[in-house]
Amino acid sequence: MSGESALAWLQAYAPDLKLIDHARSTATVAEAADVLGVEPGRIAKSLAIRVGETVYLILARGDARLDNARCKAELGGRPRMLDAEETLAVTGHAVGGVCPFGLASELAILADRSLLAYPTVFPAAGTRDRKSTRLN
Repeated sequence: MSGESALAWLQAYAPDLKLIDHARSTATVAEAADVLGVEPGRIAKSLAIRVGETVYLILARGDARLDNARCKAELGGRPRMLDAEETLAVTGHAVGGVCPFGLASELAILADRSLLAYPTVFPAAGTRDRKSTRLN
Protein backbone atom coordinates (compact mmCIF):
# COMPACT_ATOMS: atom_id res chain seq x y z
CA MET A 1 0.00 0.00 0.00
CA SER A 2 3.01 2.26 0.45
CA GLY A 3 3.29 3.42 -3.15
CA GLU A 4 -0.44 4.05 -3.34
CA SER A 5 -0.51 6.14 -0.15
CA ALA A 6 2.43 8.25 -1.34
CA LEU A 7 0.83 8.75 -4.77
CA ALA A 8 -2.53 9.73 -3.25
CA TRP A 9 -0.83 12.25 -0.92
CA LEU A 10 1.16 13.74 -3.79
CA GLN A 11 -1.90 14.04 -6.00
CA ALA A 12 -3.77 15.84 -3.21
CA TYR A 13 -1.02 18.13 -1.91
CA ALA A 14 1.66 18.43 -4.59
CA PRO A 15 0.15 17.64 -7.98
CA ASP A 16 3.02 19.49 -9.71
CA LEU A 17 5.54 16.97 -8.39
CA LYS A 18 6.78 14.72 -11.17
CA LEU A 19 7.03 10.98 -10.45
CA ILE A 20 9.64 8.87 -12.18
CA ASP A 21 9.01 5.11 -12.32
CA HIS A 22 11.82 2.67 -13.04
CA ALA A 23 12.08 -0.94 -14.01
CA ARG A 24 15.19 -1.11 -11.80
CA SER A 25 15.57 -0.77 -8.05
CA THR A 26 16.29 2.66 -6.61
CA ALA A 27 16.22 1.38 -3.02
CA THR A 28 19.76 2.50 -2.18
CA VAL A 29 21.42 5.83 -2.80
CA ALA A 30 23.92 4.20 -5.16
CA GLU A 31 21.19 2.45 -7.17
CA ALA A 32 19.04 5.58 -7.37
CA ALA A 33 21.95 7.79 -8.44
CA ASP A 34 22.94 5.27 -11.12
CA VAL A 35 19.39 4.87 -12.49
CA LEU A 36 18.79 8.64 -12.54
CA GLY A 37 22.26 9.54 -13.79
CA VAL A 38 22.89 12.02 -10.97
CA GLU A 39 25.45 12.38 -8.20
CA PRO A 40 24.58 10.62 -4.91
CA GLY A 41 24.17 13.94 -3.08
CA ARG A 42 21.04 14.67 -5.14
CA ILE A 43 19.29 11.59 -3.76
CA ALA A 44 17.28 12.67 -0.72
CA LYS A 45 17.49 9.73 1.65
CA SER A 46 14.93 9.35 4.43
CA LEU A 47 16.14 8.26 7.86
CA ALA A 48 13.62 7.21 10.50
CA ILE A 49 15.03 7.84 13.98
CA ARG A 50 13.79 7.88 17.54
CA VAL A 51 14.93 10.35 20.18
CA GLY A 52 13.35 9.43 23.47
CA GLU A 53 9.68 8.78 22.67
CA THR A 54 9.60 10.94 19.53
CA VAL A 55 10.08 9.54 16.03
CA TYR A 56 11.50 11.85 13.35
CA LEU A 57 11.89 11.42 9.63
CA ILE A 58 15.08 13.12 8.52
CA LEU A 59 15.68 13.92 4.85
CA ALA A 60 19.36 14.22 4.02
CA ARG A 61 21.68 14.25 1.04
CA GLY A 62 22.44 10.78 -0.18
CA ASP A 63 26.15 11.26 0.47
CA ALA A 64 25.68 12.60 4.03
CA ARG A 65 26.05 10.73 7.29
CA LEU A 66 24.01 11.41 10.40
CA ASP A 67 26.08 13.40 12.90
CA ASN A 68 25.00 11.78 16.18
CA ALA A 69 26.53 14.50 18.39
CA ARG A 70 24.84 17.32 16.45
CA CYS A 71 21.57 15.42 16.31
CA LYS A 72 21.73 14.86 20.07
CA ALA A 73 22.41 18.57 20.65
CA GLU A 74 19.59 19.69 18.32
CA LEU A 75 16.95 17.15 19.36
CA GLY A 76 17.80 16.75 23.03
CA GLY A 77 18.75 13.10 23.06
CA ARG A 78 20.67 10.32 21.41
CA PRO A 79 19.20 9.36 18.02
CA ARG A 80 18.50 5.71 17.36
CA MET A 81 17.69 4.37 13.91
CA LEU A 82 14.44 2.45 13.69
CA ASP A 83 14.75 -1.12 12.45
CA ALA A 84 13.04 -2.17 9.23
CA GLU A 85 9.92 -3.50 10.97
CA GLU A 86 9.37 -0.39 13.09
CA THR A 87 10.12 1.87 10.11
CA LEU A 88 7.38 0.13 8.12
CA ALA A 89 4.92 0.31 11.04
CA VAL A 90 5.50 4.01 11.70
CA THR A 91 5.89 5.32 8.14
CA GLY A 92 3.86 2.82 6.14
CA HIS A 93 6.83 2.51 3.79
CA ALA A 94 9.37 -0.30 3.58
CA VAL A 95 13.05 0.52 3.88
CA GLY A 96 14.25 1.49 0.41
CA GLY A 97 11.02 3.37 -0.34
CA VAL A 98 10.65 5.51 2.78
CA CYS A 99 9.54 9.02 1.93
CA PRO A 100 7.77 11.95 3.59
CA PHE A 101 4.61 11.43 1.51
CA GLY A 102 1.55 9.42 2.55
CA LEU A 103 2.86 8.49 5.97
CA ALA A 104 0.99 6.02 8.19
CA SER A 105 1.65 8.18 11.28
CA GLU A 106 2.00 11.87 11.89
CA LEU A 107 5.76 12.44 12.18
CA ALA A 108 8.04 15.41 12.58
CA ILE A 109 9.91 15.75 9.28
CA LEU A 110 13.30 17.47 9.31
CA ALA A 111 15.18 18.35 6.12
CA ASP A 112 18.93 18.88 6.13
CA ARG A 113 19.87 22.29 4.73
CA SER A 114 22.55 20.73 2.55
CA LEU A 115 19.76 19.62 0.17
CA LEU A 116 19.39 23.30 -0.78
CA ALA A 117 22.67 23.05 -2.72
CA TYR A 118 20.71 21.45 -5.57
CA PRO A 119 17.94 22.90 -7.72
CA THR A 120 16.34 19.42 -7.83
CA VAL A 121 16.57 16.49 -5.45
CA PHE A 122 15.11 13.00 -5.73
CA PRO A 123 13.36 11.52 -2.68
CA ALA A 124 11.72 8.12 -2.77
CA ALA A 125 8.01 8.02 -3.46
CA GLY A 126 6.81 5.05 -1.44
CA THR A 127 8.32 2.17 -3.42
CA ARG A 128 11.75 0.74 -4.09
CA ASP A 129 11.58 1.76 -7.76
CA ARG A 130 9.94 5.19 -7.80
CA LYS A 131 11.53 8.56 -7.14
CA SER A 132 10.03 12.02 -7.19
CA THR A 133 11.48 15.37 -8.11
CA ARG A 134 10.83 18.79 -6.70
CA LEU A 135 12.24 21.98 -8.12
CA ASN A 136 13.34 24.51 -5.51
